[in-house]
Amino acid sequence: DVAVKEYEEQRTGEGCEKWNTCFDCGQGFHGVVKIALGWAAWKTYLGRPEADDRRLDGLTTLGNSLRDSRPEEALLVLEANLVLNRRYWSHNEDVVLIAQSNVACCLGDLGRHEEALVLERGIFDRRVATLGLSHEHTILSGSNLLVSLRCLNLREDAISLSRDQLLPVARQSLGPDHNLTLGLGENLVAALANNPDHTRDDLLEAETI
Repeated sequence: DVAVKEYEEQRTGEGCEKWNTCFDCGQGFHGVVKIALGWAAWKTYLGRPEADDRRLDGLTTLGNSLRDSRPEEALLVLEANLVLNRRYWSHNEDVVLIAQSNVACCLGDLGRHEEALVLERGIFDRRVATLGLSHEHTILSGSNLLVSLRCLNLREDAISLSRDQLLPVARQSLGPDHNLTLGLGENLVAALANNPDHTRDDLLEAETI
């Protein structure tokens, strides 16, 4: 039956991820293929009840597939998804925070960084409160927050968040070679080097990262 089939898909690593990632090469889909699969995912689960998790996953997949080429449409889809998650899945804060993060990232795509920043600060604060600073989800939320801080030229805030909080715990909990750790290091180097008020110590720090 449907429940058994979905359980088997989850055990094999497929499920909704099959709409996002090629299982032969491990790469994410992109371009027109990504959009086509986004629509396919939504149509596959559309007939299910509004509260069904696969239906919401299909809506998420559609919204994220539209972000690169049609961000205005993507935002409408992702906002609708957030409303539904808050309505039916308010008991699962992780699900709601992920939906909020998708909206925030899409706002950033549209250049609406002030609005994205408000959402991302709230998401990061909740991640710290519920998971702790060293959890991978918290570090990822912090990385998203850094993007908005830099886009709004809030350099000191970005440097402080990266240098004093995120990068040290990422190195300790995820390891120095993890993608998030490497990305945080690169962002800190760029923030230090591009800061018009940088000091000699800032440049020396950037060289050692």
